[in-house]
Amino acid sequence: MNTHQTLTLAELADQTGLAARTIRFYIARGLLDGPTVAGRGAVYTQEHLARLRQIQQLQAGGATLNEIAFQVRNESIAPTLPAPVSLQGYALTSDVTVLVRGGVPPWRMHQIRAALQEFASRLQEIEKTKKTQEETE
Repeated sequence: MNTHQTLTLAELADQTGLAARTIRFYIARGLLDGPTVAGRGAVYTQEHLARLRQIQQLQAGGATLNEIAFQVRNESIAPTLPAPVSLQGYALTSDVTVLVRGGVPPWRMHQIRAALQEFASRLQEIEKTKKTQEETE
């Protein structure tokens, strides 16, 4: 493939499998540079295609758009701070809370929730056993 080949928005969408609207959204969010030639005959380059593929790979790995924005733009809030991570907290018992990184793919979240349910059940069984033992003493 010629590295100087230019693409229209429709061609870029076809090659990535993304909707043109999604590509425009990525441009608006700063995840992707705007076209090299703007307007009705907008022109995109192979660099745009490579960036979109990079974004898709990061999303497939469970990264959120905010995390991706920091990675692809090489930006951070401050030089010493890592990119922010969203978390979901699950209070399994009164003294056990588990944090799970947000933005994981649905199939993985299903696995995590099943494991957390099993863990919560075990913790509840332990608490019931301890209560029973305390009552009989």
